[in-house]
Amino acid sequence: MDRETVERVARAAHIKLTEAELEAYSRDLNEILSYFELLDEAPGCDDYGVNPIDVCDVLRDDEPRMEIDPDLLLKDMNTYEGYVRGPRLS
Repeated sequence: MDRETVERVARAAHIKLTEAELEAYSRDLNEILSYFELLDEAPGCDDYGVNPIDVCDVLRDDEPRMEIDPDLLLKDMNTYEGYVRGPRLS
C-alpha cells in the first residue's frame, strides 16, 4: 500500500501519524497484502465445504392440525359471529 493511501486513511480516521509511522505502516500493510495474495494461489474447494459433517435439513414438514377445538377456546370469550371482540378504539 502506498504512502499516500495510508496518509489518506489516517486523515479519514482522524489519526495523526509521523513520517516514520507513515513509512512503517505502508511497509507493514504491503507485507500483509502480499500474504493475502498467497491465498489467491490456494486451490479452490468447490466440491466440498468447510464443515466436515454434512449439514442437511432435519426439520419436519409442517402439517396443519387442530389440537384444541376452536369452539372450546372461544366459549368464555366475548365473541361476535365467531370473531373475538376487543375494546372499541376511539
